[in-house]
Amino acid sequence: MLIIRDLKITLGARTLFENASFSVNYGERVALVGANGTGKTTLFSIILKQREPDSGTVERDEWTMVGYLPQEGEAHGDETVLDVATGRVDELPALEKRLHELEKLGQVSTPEYMEIHAKHDKLNDPQVDVKAKKMLRGLGYRDTDFERKAKEMSGGWIMRARLARLLVMEPDLLLLDEPTNHLDLMSLLWLQDYLKNYSGAVLLISHDRQFMDEVVGQVHEISDKKLIAYTGNYTDYLRQREERYEQQLASYKNQQKEIAALQEFVSRFRSVTSKASQAMSKLKQIERMELIEQPQAPKKPFRFQIPQPPRGGQRAVSLEGIHMAYGPNKVYAGLDLTVERGERTVLVGPNGAGKSTLLKILAGVVPFQKGERDLGHNAKIGYFSQHRADTLDPERNVLEEVIASAPLLPENEARGILGSFLFRKDDIFKKTAVLSGGEKSRLNLVKFLVDPPNLLLMDEPTTHLDIHTVESLTLALERYEGTLIFISHDVHFIRQIATKVLHVNAGQITPYSGGYEYFLEKTGGMADERAALTAA
Repeated sequence: MLIIRDLKITLGARTLFENASFSVNYGERVALVGANGTGKTTLFSIILKQREPDSGTVERDEWTMVGYLPQEGEAHGDETVLDVATGRVDELPALEKRLHELEKLGQVSTPEYMEIHAKHDKLNDPQVDVKAKKMLRGLGYRDTDFERKAKEMSGGWIMRARLARLLVMEPDLLLLDEPTNHLDLMSLLWLQDYLKNYSGAVLLISHDRQFMDEVVGQVHEISDKKLIAYTGNYTDYLRQREERYEQQLASYKNQQKEIAALQEFVSRFRSVTSKASQAMSKLKQIERMELIEQPQAPKKPFRFQIPQPPRGGQRAVSLEGIHMAYGPNKVYAGLDLTVERGERTVLVGPNGAGKSTLLKILAGVVPFQKGERDLGHNAKIGYFSQHRADTLDPERNVLEEVIASAPLLPENEARGILGSFLFRKDDIFKKTAVLSGGEKSRLNLVKFLVDPPNLLLMDEPTTHLDIHTVESLTLALERYEGTLIFISHDVHFIRQIATKVLHVNAGQITPYSGGYEYFLEKTGGMADERAALTAA
C-alpha cells in the first residue's frame, strides 16, 4: 500500500532522514514515534505529496485513498457542524472542481483522479448524513449540535467534526496526527474501539501510550535519522527498544575490547623485528573493521523532586446543596460532595455531563445559584485550566516566570525542569507574550510543580505534552502529597495517578474508592454509555 525507500529529507542545514525506509500494508495499524522535532509531521507531508524529499521514493498503490487529520483546523463561513462532517460546503465542491479539471486534461486514468473520485463518491453517498451523525455522536456531539454553526465552537470541537468526515470517507490509509488531543475520555474510548475494527490501514502520531497499546500492532521509531520497525504495541516497543540497546551496547563494548587488545599488541611489538609483520597485520585488521558506533541510551523521563505543599485540614473542600445552571440548562441541583486530604480523584463521564463545571465550582471561579462551598483548614488552592494565559507576566521570559514562582529554586534545577517540559536551549528566554497556547499550558504546569498548592485542580493537564513529558509529570504527581482532582482523557495517566473516581452524569455524582481499574470492574467499562455513543 505504502512503501518509502532510502528517504533523505533536510531542513536548512539539518538532516531529518537519511536512507530511511519503511512500509505500511493493508489493514495494518502503525504508530510513528520519536522525540519532538525528529520529523514525524514532516514525514506525513511527504506521504501526502505536500513536499518532495531530497532523495528516495514514496510509492503508493494506484487505488489507495489517503485521509489526513492535522493537529489543528478552523471553520469558515456559516457551515454547520454537520456540514463540516459531510464536507458538503467545502470538501465536496473542491473535489468536484478538481475532477472537472482533470477530465478536461484527459487525466481520468491517473491515481489522483481515482483517489479524488473515490472521496467524492463517499461524500456524495445518499447515506452520508446518517453516517456522519453516527460518527459525530461517537465523538461526543449531541444531536442538538448538528445544526450549530461550526465557527461558534472551539478548535477542538471543529477537529472532532473533521475527524468524523474522515471516518465517513473510510480512506484506505488513515493518517492521524495526535487524534486524541481534543477528545474527552468517552470519545477517546469510542475512537479507540472504532480504529481497532477499522478495515483500512492506520498510521498515527500520538502521545497517548495507552491509546497506542490498544490500537497499533507496529511501531516505527525515528532514531538517528532512520526509521526502525518494532512489532507489537507501544509497551512491546519499549521492551524491544531496551533489548536492542543492550545488544548494541554489548556489541560496541566487545568490539572496543577487541580493538584495545589488537592495539596493545601493535604498540608492544611494532618495533620488535620478529613480531613486526604480525603487528602490521593486526593494525590492518583494525583498519578493515566496520566500526560500531556507541549507541545512545533510550531517553528516560526526567525525575525531579517536587516540593511538598503546606499540610491542610483533613477535609480539603466540601460542597453542600449546590445548584448550578447556565441559563435554562441545569447542570447540578442539590449537589453534595466532600473531598478528603490526600485523595487523587479523576472526574469521568460523558461529554457535557458537567465535569469541567464541577472543577470550576471547586476552584471558586464560577458563581453558582444556591448552596455552600467550604474550603478546608489552611487550604491553598490551584486551578489549572487549558486557558490560563492570564496568569503569565508578558514582560517576563520563561525562565524568569518560573523563578518568580519559586525564588529559592536553583536556576540549574529550573532549567532542567523546563527542559523536561520541552523548553530547551533558547526557548527559556522567550517572552511569555509570544508563546503558543500549548507552550503557555506547559509553562503553567511547571509553575504548579515548583510551587504546588495543597489542593490542585487540573483540567486535561497532559494536552500538548509528549510521552516523555507526560511520564515526567506522572512521576512528579505520584510524589505529590496534597489533594488532587483532575480531568483527563489519557488512560495511562489516569491509571497511574487516580486513587478515586467520581463518575459525573446527568447532574449526579457516583464515587468509586478504588482507582480506575476498580471503577471499570464495577461499571463494566462504562458499557452503557459507550453503547449509547455508538448507536446510530
